[in-house]
Amino acid sequence: MNSPFEAKRILEAALLASPEPVGLTELKRLFDDEVDSDHIRGLLAELKEEWSGRAVELVSVASGWRFQTRVEFQGFIERLQQDKPARYSRAVMETLAIIAYRQPVTRGDIENIRGVSVSGSIIQALEGRGWIEVIAYRETPGRPALYATTRKFLDDLGLRSLEELPPLEEIAKTIQVEPVAPPQTQEATGTDG
Repeated sequence: MNSPFEAKRILEAALLASPEPVGLTELKRLFDDEVDSDHIRGLLAELKEEWSGRAVELVSVASGWRFQTRVEFQGFIERLQQDKPARYSRAVMETLAIIAYRQPVTRGDIENIRGVSVSGSIIQALEGRGWIEVIAYRETPGRPALYATTRKFLDDLGLRSLEELPPLEEIAKTIQVEPVAPPQTQEATGTDG
């Protein structure tokens, strides 16, 4: 068994070397499963504390733990990158927001909320980015796909769960629109189609 100091160094090296977040299960494998999850969590908390106040921080996201540049330095880092971050249209961002806040939803649900049709290219852009996926099919005629966000979506936004999304009212204020009520189902409205 490694000393706590050495185990912490092993965790630090593995997390710094990984381009993706690393979950507890994978971190336990670093020690041939001889170290339990609670001990690893404790070491991660110590590492997080040791890195506080630096330009890079240790954070927990949906898929695990990762080191990332602090927000206040990202503008500087972007100056070094050759590729500019992708810019998405308002339609893409509205569609993503509807899926994130109302999931699971069908394309028809999104169209009802937005009030306009959703082009296939919008769905493809979000699927291509790895932010949404089909999780099931609604048991109605035509069996439309039900879309939901992915762990990659949470990781890219630096979130551990959907509960960490800002309140919908806060988002509505920033884009100067009123929040939309969730779509009503036929059972709720008492109509028959």
